[in-house]
Formats: sequence, structure tokens, C-alpha cells
Amino acid sequence: MTKTKIKAKAKTKATTAPETRPFEAEVGRLLKIVAGSLYSEREIFLRELLSNASDACDRLRYAALTDSALLAEDADLKVTVAIDRKAKTITITDNGIGMGHADLISELGTIARSGTAAFVDHLEDTDDKVSLIGQFGVGFYSSFMVAERVVVTSRKAGETQGWLWESDGEGSYTIAPFDGEARRGTAVTLHLRKDAKEFLETPRLRHIIKTYSDHIALPIRLEGGEKDAEAETVNTAQAIWTRPRKDITPEQYTEFYHHSGHLFDKPWLTIHNRVEGKIEYTNLLFVPSAKPFDLFQPERKTHIKLYVKRVFITDDQEDLLPAYLRFMRGIVDSEDMPLNISREMLQNNPVVKKIRSGLIKRILGELERKAKKDPEAYALFWDNFGAVMKEGIYENDEFSDRLLELCRMRSTAGDGLISLADYVERMKDGQDAIYYISGASPETVSRSPQLEAYRAKDVEVLLLSDPVDEFWLPRVDVYRDKPFKSVTQGGVDLSAIADADKPDADKPAKAAPGGQMDKLIALFKLTLEDEVKDVRVTERLTDSPCCLIADEGDMDMHLARLMKQHEGFGAGAKRVFEINPTHPLVKILAKRADKDGSSDELADAAWLLLDQARIVEGEPLPDQTAFARRLSKFIERGLG
Repeated sequence: MTKTKIKAKAKTKATTAPETRPFEAEVGRLLKIVAGSLYSEREIFLRELLSNASDACDRLRYAALTDSALLAEDADLKVTVAIDRKAKTITITDNGIGMGHADLISELGTIARSGTAAFVDHLEDTDDKVSLIGQFGVGFYSSFMVAERVVVTSRKAGETQGWLWESDGEGSYTIAPFDGEARRGTAVTLHLRKDAKEFLETPRLRHIIKTYSDHIALPIRLEGGEKDAEAETVNTAQAIWTRPRKDITPEQYTEFYHHSGHLFDKPWLTIHNRVEGKIEYTNLLFVPSAKPFDLFQPERKTHIKLYVKRVFITDDQEDLLPAYLRFMRGIVDSEDMPLNISREMLQNNPVVKKIRSGLIKRILGELERKAKKDPEAYALFWDNFGAVMKEGIYENDEFSDRLLELCRMRSTAGDGLISLADYVERMKDGQDAIYYISGASPETVSRSPQLEAYRAKDVEVLLLSDPVDEFWLPRVDVYRDKPFKSVTQGGVDLSAIADADKPDADKPAKAAPGGQMDKLIALFKLTLEDEVKDVRVTERLTDSPCCLIADEGDMDMHLARLMKQHEGFGAGAKRVFEINPTHPLVKILAKRADKDGSSDELADAAWLLLDQARIVEGEPLPDQTAFARRLSKFIERGLG
């Protein structure tokens, strides 16, 4: 398309009164944040618009595989950047798939991604907006970082009617049919702000295109820079994954990652290789260094683009990677599938299955090497994506054994991450189980009273805090012949494990006499019979007076809480109430029970201790008023 035609297209007037529509609420909020938060990185607008233009051409090329007429009008796919210094505009034009009326509304007026509202809420409340926006991807909306007004003209391939979209980014946009020449594709014209005149300079745009978009496998032509100057093709226009690795710089890999993944951070790991043999394909894959915002959305969508012989096929092929690797970004280019393969034909395709297996092996192999050579860097990866990787263990994936070896966990032994192999290697003599405790966070569970006896014996306990932990553990059950055992479930028998060396002052205190404790247990059972499954003496506490646990064979406590949060499942499960016979308060109560028998004071003590155990577990009190009343009475008695 010539420079003159581009200008004409951008200035085309609507033939009828334009239709005014409000932006989706989240779009309006995001526009304000983007315009105000990325000022120092405004040049990314051009990268984002060129990436969109490239994608539009890729989608047309794919659609034309089954309808060649779509390309007949103009088969030479390209992208053009045109400068008009007099009008103070930049126009980015492509002859790709184009957009119709509905596409303009869905693509430019809304953000069709689940979790957007929650993301924008979080974005408004944080100071680190730049990195968070990078996790989300701003795409077309980055235009408003440099433009006071944006005009989009587009005609969809196969349609005759063109459309004009316009907005100042302040809350609404207009759409109308337009007359004049309506070529296939899209032109985005930016009417630049006064402080964005630098983007009217040819050297500046040339540098941006070379830096951020050199990898795009379409010619990007720059027009209108100097008077009488010929239009120039700025980029290499060669698919980056077809080039030898030695010829690609880290910066070029990073920019392709930004383009293919629509993310702003730097890749944590780059995997680029070509597979030859019975099947041939090339993959260029990236592990992000930050969590994408949609990592835990219910769709669990993967983000790998499939090409066949350098022709884009789809970015919605779920069979290329399992959901537990959905954080991966990049492309796969196959040499063995037909160019006209449909998305339906890709399902259960034997070539896709072989590629999938090869990709998983390659990714896990690279992660295994990283974990061995650079444990600190691997720990950062695991903090970001470990919870997702563990889904593969729960789903009993064929690679679950390798995933288990890649697992890293926190424990009571220190602040760092350890592997299961590390844990088993340093188990104490006489220890026959891998002990763990699960909860909302490692910090919370590390303070749980149920850990006291294990600390006294210097027995290491894994601190698990990902919801998926409650589901993969029953699947695995054992690791290297050692069963997993929750410290909040069932009884405790650490007698076979040698006591940790400690001074006599730290040895456990003597328990209340058995007869006294029997009477106190009986009174507590009678008082709390409707609230707990059982009351019994504990061997797991050394410092706390009481705790709640799940009985042997019952649902673990943290899992029960998770199920209760989800539509009330598990709400009726009762817990075992354990009391510490060595604690001074319990010994006083046992003595009082032996002397006076049942009393209102002992009943109040039973309820207060039960509520204390609930509070420690992070559970809501069923009757806060009664708790406050009993507490006040106890304080009054004590002060009196």
C-alpha cells in the first residue's frame, strides 16, 4: 500500500452517524493506568502494534489455506509504518485478516480474559505497576501512551464493508461504516501527543523496529521519513527459530519472547532446538521470569503457537503441552503435518502426540539441569510455577515421577527450599515416615502447635501451602518406600526416634497424675460432646495446652477447610480435641476436676480451650459472643 493510500484511509469519513459505545469498565480503568504508568517505556507501543499486525497476517495466511480467495486481493503480506510529520501521525498498516464490526467491539472495546477485574483491582493498589502490566499484556491499549486520539480503519477478509473506530481513550469509542477505498486489513493511526514528537523521527522508529521487531517474519516497511526518500524494509523478515542459535543474541530472543508471549518480563529460560528423525520440528520455548496474571484461571489454557512449515496454524492447540506446563510461551514449527490441516484434525493427531512427548521431555530435562547447576535460580522458578507443576503429579501424568523429583518444599529445618531426596537423606535414625503439615502459608503452619513434639525430637517436617498439595499427596502416598504422614492427623509415635541432645532444663515437664487427667478428660468429653469427635491426651504438644487434629482415616484438616470453602463440603466433619497433660494450665484444671468434680468454671475452661485451638487453626468461632463472655468471666475470677 502506498503512502498516499494509507493517509487517505486514515482520514476517511463515516457515511452515517457514528455509533458511540462505552469501553468495558476494566478497559477504561486499565487505560488510565497504562497512560500514566509506562511513560518511561512508551516505545513499546510500536512493538505491540507491530506484533498485532503480524498476528493478523498470520491468521489470514491460515484462513487462506482453506479459502484461497481471501488472499487473491493482495497476496504479498506485509506491515507498513508511515510517518506524517505535518499531521503529527503515525499509521501502522497491515493487509492481514482485518476486523468487522463485532471484532472491533470485542478486540478493542473489551478485554475477553477471565480474571481481568481482579487483576485491575490489584493493579490500582500497587506501586509496581510496570511489572504487573507486563504480566497482563497491554497490546493495542499501549497506543494511548503516546496518542491523544487513535483512529482504526479495517475491513475483514471476505467482507465488503469497512469500518472506522475512533477514541481518545477517555471512556468511550465510536464505530461507523466508512466510504472510500476499503482495502483488506487494518490501519491504526495515532494522533501523537505534543510530548511524543520523538516518534516522528525516522532514526527513532528505525531503532525501535530493529530492536523489538526484527524477528517478525514479514517485511516491515518504513515510509514518509525524509522528503523524496524511498520506503525501506527495516527488519530481517526471517522467522527467528529458523536461524542457528549462534546467530541469535539474547536480546533478540527476549524480543521474540515479548512478541510471541505478549509479556514484558525477561525469559527465565530459553529452549531452542531442532528435532530430526521420524518426525521433524523446531521449538523455541520460554519460561517466564514472573507469573503471568492468568496462571491460575479455571481454563488452564496453554500458550504455544503451532506453525507448519513456517505458516501459522493456531495458538489454541491444547494438545501440544499439558496444562501443568501452561506457563510456557513460544512456538513449535512442524515439518510433517499438511499445511491445510484444520484445528479439528489436530485433535488426537499422532504427530502432535509425538511432538508433545518430545517437548515435555525437553522441558523437564532443562529444568532438571537448572535445578542441579543453579539451585538458587531454580528456587525462583519453583516459587513462581511449582504449584502448577504439581498438578501433573495429581493428574497422574506419565512424567509424574520426574515431576516429583523436581518438587521443592520448605521445611522446619530452615528458610530454603529442599527436594524430597534431600529430606529422605537427612531423616533421623528410627524415622520411618516423611512428615508434613499443610496450611495457608509456610509462615502460618510453621507456628502450628502440632509441630512441638517434632521440634523437640529435632524431626524435620515439610511445610506445604499450595492447595494442590492436598490432592497430589494421596496419589503418591510413598516416596522411596517412605510414606507421607500428616502431623495434624492420627496419633503420634516418635518413641523410636532418638531424643535430640538438649540440656535437662529443656526436657519435657512431668504430666498431671493419670487419675486427675482421666477425670478432666471425662468432664471435657461431656461438655464438648456435640462439638468434637473425641477428647484425649496428646503426645504432640510440649508448650501449648491444646490443639485440634483429624482422626486417623478422616479428611486432613487443611483439606477439610478448603472443601468447606468450596460450597460447604466437609462442613460437618468433627475433630479430635487433644490436651497437653504437662501444661501448667491443664495440670491446674486436672487438679480442680479431681477435687471439685463438674463445675461451670471447668465447663467454661473446656469451651475457652476449644475456641483457642480453633483460633490457632485460623477457623472462625461459631459463637463469638459466648467466647467473649467466658473470657471476661475467667479474667474477672483471676483478678478477683
